[in-house]
Amino acid sequence: MSKTKNPKRQKLRNNEYYDFQKVQDDLYEKSQNGCIFKNLMDKIVSEANILLAYRNIKKNTGSNTKGTDGKTIANLAKLETKDLVMLVRNKLRNFQPQKVRRVEIPKPNGKTRPLGIPTISDRLVQQCILQVMEPICEAKFYKHSYGFRPLRSTKHAIARAYHLAQKANLHYVVDVDIKGFFDNIDHGKLLKQIWTLGIRDKTLIAIISKLLKAEIEGIGIPTKGTPQGGIISPLLANITLNEYDHWIKSQWEEMITRYQYIPQVKASGLLYSDNKIRALKRTNLKEVYIVRYADDFKLFCRNHTDAVKIFEATKKWLKERLKLEISPEKSKIVNLRKNYSDFLGIKLKVTQKRKDKNNRDKFVVQSQIGNKAYQQMVATVREYAKKMQKPKDNKGGKAVNAYNSYILGVHNYYNCATHCNLNFSKIAFITRATLKNRLPLRKKNSNDKIPKYMEKSYGDSKQLRFLYDTPMLPIGYIQHQKQMNFSQKSIYVSKDREEIHQNQKAISTSDLRYLVENPIQGESAEYNDNRVSLFVGQYGKSYVTEKSLNISEMHCHHKKPRALGGTDEYKNLVLIEADIHRLVHLTKDETIAEYVRKLGLSTKELEKVNRLRKQANMQEICF
Repeated sequence: MSKTKNPKRQKLRNNEYYDFQKVQDDLYEKSQNGCIFKNLMDKIVSEANILLAYRNIKKNTGSNTKGTDGKTIANLAKLETKDLVMLVRNKLRNFQPQKVRRVEIPKPNGKTRPLGIPTISDRLVQQCILQVMEPICEAKFYKHSYGFRPLRSTKHAIARAYHLAQKANLHYVVDVDIKGFFDNIDHGKLLKQIWTLGIRDKTLIAIISKLLKAEIEGIGIPTKGTPQGGIISPLLANITLNEYDHWIKSQWEEMITRYQYIPQVKASGLLYSDNKIRALKRTNLKEVYIVRYADDFKLFCRNHTDAVKIFEATKKWLKERLKLEISPEKSKIVNLRKNYSDFLGIKLKVTQKRKDKNNRDKFVVQSQIGNKAYQQMVATVREYAKKMQKPKDNKGGKAVNAYNSYILGVHNYYNCATHCNLNFSKIAFITRATLKNRLPLRKKNSNDKIPKYMEKSYGDSKQLRFLYDTPMLPIGYIQHQKQMNFSQKSIYVSKDREEIHQNQKAISTSDLRYLVENPIQGESAEYNDNRVSLFVGQYGKSYVTEKSLNISEMHCHHKKPRALGGTDEYKNLVLIEADIHRLVHLTKDETIAEYVRKLGLSTKELEKVNRLRKQANMQEICF
């Protein structure tokens, strides 16, 4: 059955299931070649794009959040496939966005962050637009921008920062903080930037303009900014700062020179321009590199003088070109040899390790969990201790499992810090008394079993403790993992996708295509979408017999029948053969016996049939 997958890779698979990947590949290639796009609306309102958008947003936990109309993804799920498609097409025919619900999200420092929640139908429209615009923009984005981009993560940005500090020996960092970035994006400038990227479909530009000016409930119509919470907002933010990325790049990394230096090819296939860089270092140009994650970015420089000049130039450029102000309190120049610089929850500096072969000082990166993140973690662990103490909250190990999920999450994120083991050991020491005094913890004994996901990373830990019979992950047991720089592969290049998918099991693409193109008429969009998901999740095989399914004889069975309150959600559906489906619902003993003989089911297969019959309130088959 289906297993938990990397959400970004799953999104890529979704593109392929709905045969929209070819469209995106074509847009990406044309954008790379400098093409102009004037007829994008046809692609946006295509059935494949709309169904793909529905599939993508329903996986988002935010899809269950109500907008100003009080509706969620559950309301869209009830619509038939054709009705869902018509809903989007009708909205885009004369698009008028509904009011955006305003929510204040508390921040660790006690302040709040405004979040704009569009209606679910407007979110679906935004997703349709995003799926067409993204490949065009991806072809034009700077390679060292990492926020809200396919297959890229915070760890790639952190790895790049490590590389510049340790390998390139760039120890002066300009930390830039833009005042209220998302709330101060200039609408007119943004629309011009979209036009410059080659997106010149006037209807689409008009729709984006209306989305930007969607009325915020209780606030009014905004004159600037893009609401945090909108699906398309991260892409628009990257478009806004992409111009700045390329400006920084043009100052050094890709400075145009009279002599055309030929890039060298590494064994990995990546290009590098050592000859050009050596020539540039003999000039008076200021060496600078940028690493950006959304509106959080750093500029790495060789010396303090260059850092000051770049800092002042950046402030002037952002104000004049993008009408954005820099926070003087949070923006500064940091010497990494003396002080830490915070980046995405990690604070880093460099320390002298040894002399290299040329008797020059050798520096290595030293990084730790950021102060704010550290304090927040201590407070969160203590809160979980209170919840686990209450029998009501911890019924069935629920609170412990939530605690384990949290610890696993912070371990996976902060293991990129070189001193993460020391940081987490300290957190474990500080919170030890709270856990010990509040909870009846015990050590592992010979009869205890731990889940498979714990076994590999935590099975040998002597810090592992049990609350009743539920294991608790040891917060102080962690090992630093070296991070790799982003490989610069694109999901819109077929060769790169082959490497991404090489470990995934193959399924019949023709059968999958048939399921996508031939939804069951009269069934909901949720039912038909989950039918596709099940085919992939079960690798095209029957739940009962594990034999390859014949599409013409394949049935999608409700474990809990609709008559008993069953729904079309994924967990309530399973794919089986038509004869197996009949056997599940048969009531006459003689007919049941006939089908059992006809099908020749094994004991294990009959047990699965009985499980399905029991869920459907049917009498079990005796065998």
